[in-house]
Amino acid sequence: MPVWQKAHRLAIDVFKLTINLPRSEDYSLTSQIRKSSNSVAACIAEGFGRSSKRDKSNFYIIARGSSFETQNHLLYGNKVGYFDLQITNRLFDEYNKLIFELNKVIKSLGG
Repeated sequence: MPVWQKAHRLAIDVFKLTINLPRSEDYSLTSQIRKSSNSVAACIAEGFGRSSKRDKSNFYIIARGSSFETQNHLLYGNKVGYFDLQITNRLFDEYNKLIFELNKVIKSLGG
């Protein structure tokens, strides 16, 4: 699924972005943004593997929520000086595109 491929690439980009965060962030921002970004791709994959439209839609809705969560972490990381504005904006925009694609998939399933 192209939407999964995009989510997977973004999770890798977020991982790379967080490699140099301070050790003091290991159990807060680093962990939270990595989990939320990876959750997007994982939920899309799990939804793809479900047989009913309702189950599929529910997992895509959760993936959309995790996309918004990741955007929040990106903004926070930028505001506290951890993330470069240009990189933050690029990733934020890519998540907006992903959310748009997820909305189309959800709508196609009747959600």
